[in-house]
Amino acid sequence: MDENTTEEASFGKGRPVHFEIHAADPNRAVEFYTTVFGWKIEDWSDFAGMPYFGLLTGEGMGINGAIIQRMGDNPAVGGAVAGAVITMGVESYDEIAEQILAAGGTEALPKQALPGMAWQGYFHDTENNIFGIHQPDPEAK
Repeated sequence: MDENTTEEASFGKGRPVHFEIHAADPNRAVEFYTTVFGWKIEDWSDFAGMPYFGLLTGEGMGINGAIIQRMGDNPAVGGAVAGAVITMGVESYDEIAEQILAAGGTEALPKQALPGMAWQGYFHDTENNIFGIHQPDPEAK
């Protein structure tokens, strides 16, 4: 690790280091994300004083996050995005899209080519949060 890749340097530059997915039904959201993406869960509810589940998204580069109890209603499907949209890198867009739909998610925007770069699309999870999936593919057109 060089002097520019220390943990302090990452925090000081404003690099994203954590995300939270708000859910009216945190257990349902945990089931969705563990089923579709294979993320590992740690129950941090006692520490947080509310339903709060740590998400371990994988090894190597990337960030981890959490599912937290939503303080209000789920957003309406088709409404404006209320917050950041997380996009997950995947090896097979079509395979993960099938898993999303089978786990109770719905398509928000269809699969589209980012020419010469990737396939991208957006879905709603079981809590109506929008998220994306991104499959690198230099042949995408």
